[in-house]
Amino acid sequence: MRFPLTIALLVTLPLFSCSGEKPTAAPPPTAKANPIQDNSNIPPLDETNIVSLAMKSKDHTTLVAAIQAAHYVTSVAASGPFTVFAPTNAAFDKLPAGTVDSLVKPENIDKLRQILQYHVTTSAYPLAWLTDGQKLGMANGAKATIGVKDGKVTINGANVIGTLQGSNGIIHVIDAVLLPPKD
Repeated sequence: MRFPLTIALLVTLPLFSCSGEKPTAAPPPTAKANPIQDNSNIPPLDETNIVSLAMKSKDHTTLVAAIQAAHYVTSVAASGPFTVFAPTNAAFDKLPAGTVDSLVKPENIDKLRQILQYHVTTSAYPLAWLTDGQKLGMANGAKATIGVKDGKVTINGANVIGTLQGSNGIIHVIDAVLLPPKD
């Protein structure tokens, strides 16, 4: 796999309040990740890792399909720690018609992977540690900008609408798909 740990992309779930602790390594998973290295629909054995939580969410079926199309299921289940900014299905619906269908085609896997990697950083960042104007290095090598106003957190303008702690990192649910900056 080309970007094993850097892909803990988009995956999220219900709303859960973040603690004010500094970013730290996530607790170890309760079971080993599924050893399957392909685009399997079989979730990793640890039911609390980022990919397993996303697979359980009815609001993240598009994200899960994208992760599967990019062959990132195993990578997103890696030990981390990661922070994943996970767009909801409604966020994907805001993209121009046909965008998602085009991205999940095999010939567009590199573009899909760049987009997914732009939703992940390889550290665990609780909301309390995100500050206005902060730049986060994302898994694809680009930067994303955090905004904080009146207690509400955004990333590149996308609203963080929920947070969940997984065994391998933190998931921040967002209401828009983050598109990497043009080179």
